[in-house]
Amino acid sequence: MMKLKLGLPKGSLQESTIRMFKKAGFSINISERSYLPSIDDPEIEPMVLRAQEMSKYVEDGAIDCGITGEDWIEENNSSVIRVVDLIYAKQSLVPVRWVLAVPECSSIRNIGDLKGKRVATELVNVTKSFLKKNKVSASVEFSWGATEVKVSAGLVDAVVELTETGRSLKAHNLKEIATICRSTTQFIANKKSFKNVWKKNKIFQIVTLLKGAIEAENMVGLKMNVRTKDLNKVLKLLPALRNPTISSLSKKDWFALETVIDEKIVRNIIPKLKEFGAEGIIEYSLNKLIH
Repeated sequence: MMKLKLGLPKGSLQESTIRMFKKAGFSINISERSYLPSIDDPEIEPMVLRAQEMSKYVEDGAIDCGITGEDWIEENNSSVIRVVDLIYAKQSLVPVRWVLAVPECSSIRNIGDLKGKRVATELVNVTKSFLKKNKVSASVEFSWGATEVKVSAGLVDAVVELTETGRSLKAHNLKEIATICRSTTQFIANKKSFKNVWKKNKIFQIVTLLKGAIEAENMVGLKMNVRTKDLNKVLKLLPALRNPTISSLSKKDWFALETVIDEKIVRNIIPKLKEFGAEGIIEYSLNKLIH
């Protein structure tokens, strides 16, 4: 049997990725001591790898496809197929930024002030490229982590660090002076594997289900019964993904209405629906939403 070798990211992306695969219909079990998880699909052979290394293994064909950050694809200068962006609205896999930061008390105010200074980061190549583009000559050194501590202790003058909200930087008394790059989570594939018809179809099967699960993250379904005389004003309340599904009930002058809406506005809409005559209102969660 042919199998698709799939790389799953270890670390901060792991929990969200496993949860989203489950919602997409794949059950993955990972042992703390094993890098070879099990999955309830005999056509997939999963393995756990650091996101930082994923694109290198996909590029050289050790694995067929995987999930990693756009930042690490750029850092490794990897030549891979970027199949799709995966933005998990309710999870940690939201777009992130790599920012250049210095201590609050630092005399460094802008990128130009970094001339001749020392910068620590995990994202060395992207940082060097950014500085070169801005015609700034500075020493960029690799950091295994805890970069905030290094700059606070005076070991380096600045750091390039990953952030979503900026709260961690402020907690370490650091200030942003520039954004190096933005990154989203990507599903990537090996170029040779992508030319294989079976593997390409399998990849698209996985991606379609994952995208459906992601699309459903912020959406809910609503069902309700509405009298004919109230139908138009109820419809005006519903910002539907598509036109709502409307069907006649056996009870004269009543309709069943079903739609999909943004979860954030449900709490405001349901009381108004009731006020406008809707009855038997049911809200339900969605596993997948396939466009």
